[in-house]
Amino acid sequence: MSDLSTCDAPVKATYMRGGTSKGVFFTPDDLPAAVRTPGAARDRFLLRVIGSPDPYGKQIDGMGGGSSSTSKVVLVSRSARGDCDVDYLFGAVSIESPVIDWSGNCGNLTAAVGPFAIARGLVDVPADGVAAVRIWQVNIGKRIIAHVPVSGGKVVEAGGFTLDGVTFPSAEIRLEFLDPGADEDGAGGAMLPTGRVLDELEVPGVGRIAATLINAGNPSIFVAARDLGLRGDETQAEVNADPELLARLETIRAHGAVAMGLAASAEDATRNRPHTPKLAFLAPPKTFIAAGGKQVPADEIDVLARIMSMGRLHHAMTGTGAVAIAAAAAIPGTVVARLARTGAGGQIRIGHASGVLAAGAEARKTDNGWHVSKVVTSRSARRLMVGEVFPAPQAPGA
Repeated sequence: MSDLSTCDAPVKATYMRGGTSKGVFFTPDDLPAAVRTPGAARDRFLLRVIGSPDPYGKQIDGMGGGSSSTSKVVLVSRSARGDCDVDYLFGAVSIESPVIDWSGNCGNLTAAVGPFAIARGLVDVPADGVAAVRIWQVNIGKRIIAHVPVSGGKVVEAGGFTLDGVTFPSAEIRLEFLDPGADEDGAGGAMLPTGRVLDELEVPGVGRIAATLINAGNPSIFVAARDLGLRGDETQAEVNADPELLARLETIRAHGAVAMGLAASAEDATRNRPHTPKLAFLAPPKTFIAAGGKQVPADEIDVLARIMSMGRLHHAMTGTGAVAIAAAAAIPGTVVARLARTGAGGQIRIGHASGVLAAGAEARKTDNGWHVSKVVTSRSARRLMVGEVFPAPQAPGA
């Protein structure tokens, strides 16, 4: 009998879009008692909800959408911390493998945490105005403040804010990522884990690659597109249809993970840590054609960036990728700072595969290096479905 046989009853769940991602949201109390604690049983349960592992890559028998942007789970609960309202735990669910990577945050789904918490009565909010929901991001141990518009004590979802990569406009949710750089005693060490703004990775089969290794928002690896023989304005279809390129990019990412102290070996990083660190390749601004055929003029962006997510090119820009890019842009000598247009005044406009995204960093030089106190960006979010999921139907006699 499957160890999920006690978990085949319907389970309360909310399906939400946050930024350019979608995920299934729960409170811990929503889950069956047998899978409320971290561990293999909870992972198996959540994998079944999403429909993984699926060798067909479609997640037809689950809530996942067959892409890294739509294969995600979230747990939100009241926080015991005095400086936060809710705790937010994120899981990146592998599509083909039986793995949930709990190593990092999803910046896009962060935008949905405040609205979910308000809708589920986990926080008190004003009747009208903007509710500041203080979030403890459990995966990376960082605080985030989500500014969520409310009316009549309920979340305002309709609005005129447009987000490239999302078809319909919604209400704007401003996110403040506080002190996003890693702490010295955290995973991967300091914000610049090697102590340098620029490193050279020795990657078998690729050679030496100049890279900035930074841990802000999520651990990230930034390289120049030209060093990979790329333009920087590649489309998702171009990259994801090239298995040789995908393998080369994953090799670089995996060796960067080792250099950052996040994995014991490149093989370990690929097998057990597919979500982080992220790898992005960047180029100076130039006019490009975004997904959907929209032309983005060079003078509307400060840098071109394409970011990998779970082994594929992301269709837009990860939220934490924008945080890390903004942080790196504020530090002289990084790959981002060398390629980006100067004079942005702390804000950087990122040209990604679906359009443009702006993020701003507050950074200062200290005796111990650089400190980024805050990164601010905007997203939108809304509930797509509230109801029940049926995670593990059992055959008669099973």
